[in-house]
Amino acid sequence: MRNLTYAFGLVFILLGIGLYVGSGMESVTALIPAFLGVLFVICAAVASTETRRKHAMHVSVLLALLGFGGSVTGLIGAVKHIGGTEPERVLATWGRAALALLCVVYIVLAVRSFVAARRARTS
Repeated sequence: MRNLTYAFGLVFILLGIGLYVGSGMESVTALIPAFLGVLFVICAAVASTETRRKHAMHVSVLLALLGFGGSVTGLIGAVKHIGGTEPERVLATWGRAALALLCVVYIVLAVRSFVAARRARTS
């Protein structure tokens, strides 16, 4: 799970940098996925200590939930864009949609990992 968190952190950082560059480096808010990615990388680093692993991974899932909550409007905007409605800022809409999808995938994988860890402990 630690390696998965590290990998998602790097993907978030790359997404944020890509959005920032793609927006002409005008809006710092395009870097929000990168900031989230830095926090993921920190959680992965903290998780390298066995006694802190469980807490760090739970914090990373909380961050993913917050990331999803903050970017879910991008999914709605992307669906509307596919349907023919032009959003005000296309790149921002699709960037938020990508962040929301990545957060959901991470949450699902993390929950599966937590369930597997609990089953392994009880058996």
